[in-house]
Amino acid sequence: MSGFSVSRLNHAVLYVRSAKAAADFYAKAFGFVVAGEEFGGRAIFMRAATTENHHDLGLFEVGPEAPRAPRGSTGLYHLAWEVPSIRDLAAAAQTLGELGALTGSSDHGVSKSLYGADPDGNEFEIMWSVPASAWGEFAEHAAILPLNLEAELARWG
Repeated sequence: MSGFSVSRLNHAVLYVRSAKAAADFYAKAFGFVVAGEEFGGRAIFMRAATTENHHDLGLFEVGPEAPRAPRGSTGLYHLAWEVPSIRDLAAAAQTLGELGALTGSSDHGVSKSLYGADPDGNEFEIMWSVPASAWGEFAEHAAILPLNLEAELARWG
């Protein structure tokens, strides 16, 4: 066992072909704002509107010819960003749909999730955590079920 504990993920950093294009996407999709730019705009740091972090996301430009790692290769699969309400998740579904970035959705019992990809193919999840008192049978096992967002809005919204 480790001699320390982690309290939360503070930020993520992604390699992208164009930091500016990626920053534009994350501003539109997530409402992130630029916290700083370095190296002539080849490194852009962004934060969410409600964060206390200096930045939640770093975007490091590697150039337009950089190859994309093949799906299923060793490395990061996705980042999961949590929203505070089911209404926020529904708004995210609409925004990602408009951007052509929504790739799927799931009901995990303990959370409701949307999946997407940025212009460089970096995958992400936007999720809402169900109150622990409502986990029921899902407290003991993982689930991947179809998400009925309208039904969840009616129940939780």
